[in-house]
Amino acid sequence: MELALNILCPHSFPLHEVLNNDLAIRRFCPARMEQEQQQQQHGSAPSPIQYGWEDETEALLETDQHSPSASEVDQFVDSFFITDHEDVDHFSEVVPFQPDDHRFEDRDIGSLVGDYDNGYGDVMIDVDRDIQFMGGEGLGEQDKFMSGSPIDQDDPVVAQETALASPLEGSGGHGVDQGLHLVHLLLACAEAVGCRDTQLAESMLAKIWPCVSSFGDSLQRVSYCFAVGLKSRLSLLQSNGNYGNGTGMLTPHGRGALTDSDPRPFSREEKVEAFQLLHQATPYLAFGYLAANEAICQASHGHDRMHIIDLGMEHTLQWASLFRALASRPDGPPKSIRITAITSGSDSLDDLSHLETSLKALADEAMSVGIYLQFQVITDPPSPLLFSRESLNLREGETLFVNSIMKLHQYVKESRGSLKAILQAIRRLGPTLLTVVEQDANHNGPFFLGRFLESLHYYSAVFDSLEASLPRGSPQRMRIERVYYAEEIRNIVACEGAERMERHERADQWRRQLGRAGFQAAGLKCMSRARMMLSVYGCDGYSLAYEKGCLLLGWKGRPIMLASAWQVPANNHAPSSSSSPL
Repeated sequence: MELALNILCPHSFPLHEVLNNDLAIRRFCPARMEQEQQQQQHGSAPSPIQYGWEDETEALLETDQHSPSASEVDQFVDSFFITDHEDVDHFSEVVPFQPDDHRFEDRDIGSLVGDYDNGYGDVMIDVDRDIQFMGGEGLGEQDKFMSGSPIDQDDPVVAQETALASPLEGSGGHGVDQGLHLVHLLLACAEAVGCRDTQLAESMLAKIWPCVSSFGDSLQRVSYCFAVGLKSRLSLLQSNGNYGNGTGMLTPHGRGALTDSDPRPFSREEKVEAFQLLHQATPYLAFGYLAANEAICQASHGHDRMHIIDLGMEHTLQWASLFRALASRPDGPPKSIRITAITSGSDSLDDLSHLETSLKALADEAMSVGIYLQFQVITDPPSPLLFSRESLNLREGETLFVNSIMKLHQYVKESRGSLKAILQAIRRLGPTLLTVVEQDANHNGPFFLGRFLESLHYYSAVFDSLEASLPRGSPQRMRIERVYYAEEIRNIVACEGAERMERHERADQWRRQLGRAGFQAAGLKCMSRARMMLSVYGCDGYSLAYEKGCLLLGWKGRPIMLASAWQVPANNHAPSSSSSPL
């Protein structure tokens, strides 16, 4: 029986109770405990716990004399597995998608869009057309895409996977005992790496490689990605001695001082392809675009001149849908829209050239629906000084919107203070709306093992959802996992300091951060639209929830993505800005 990693288990063994405020991580590491027992028998003191990164230089490991029994460890590891069980109690209002819902029989999503009235006249986001536009293929090709195709061994990504494959490749799923053993090994290796015990970490990795597989079931595949991340972190630890000097540290996109075991850097074309495949195979990206565009559309009523600041813009896939929706407003389309694209500050000339080409094509698309579009690209690194009226060329009479799709977490850097400063600078601009879409996960804790455990839970759910959409032998799934998600996992596991960019936060943390910066939740009114969007993907297991102003998309009860809209209270607006609360 094929297993998937458990994605949420709050009532049987909550993660925060397991860690008990980051108590001794050796509690979950039988190998480390065995080593310490051997040292004690021989009269030698256990090697001290050392930390080699800025976040934990002053962290004191809590001494816990309790040696967990095998059943306690198994209970923790067992929380990673599910067998036809979904725990959805985390969601306050879970709205699961039912693929056999009679409302969707013999009807296409386009007709549903036409029938649905959300209280805002004819302003609609055409989900069907969005899928076709972004993927470059019509929905008629979707079934062919989802069914997969034979693996092309000449494909560079496939060839790389084959070269790095473990002996278990192609062997199919494995049992509960093997899965428990694999998770034990991962935790033991992560603990050893976190304690800078390179000898023990190497021995654990040697045991992990025969158990993981990039062609296997979802547990083997996600474990393979985490093993690569652990190997990268261990290699950097061995070469640098510690984290914090910046030498040889992985870059935000996983590049840098690569070891022989590291995969090659992926090209821009490969990353773009993986991004589009992810959009076709799962609703995670479409969910964020739909929620943000609906909020902008609703807040734009009565405004003829709009200025959208897009944070960390890398492509234009979000905006054609918005322009079509704006063109269908009862009061007519806006006379003009300006888009200011703020890049990451580290984009290559080739990346910027492709972005400008895409923006020109987007301007033609906007003109076809009667909207005049102007754009500018800012390549300066994001900072509070950048978010000024002069730097962004803000103009009187324009309605300002700020949009962030999975980018704000990269502004956290080594402390949340940097994010707060940028959010406060955005608030001083007086935007009508700030739309935020993020991964709903806690990958920014100060302790390495805590981040490792949380990310293992999170990405196990993602990989499980991919396997539900794409067959195990699908080269499309392989590209998504290897080019897109494996790079994220590697950044979370291997990098520290300024190089660790994937600092995802939970919805509650975003509420606190945005609230402290002076924003208040505007609420989202697109639950029905999001449910129709899920019907396009035709895959059971996804669920929606609305919780404290945030719309959450989950897989089998585990939150994966969050979408929210924020506004500045009327008495806090900049005097010269225009606002229109939702």
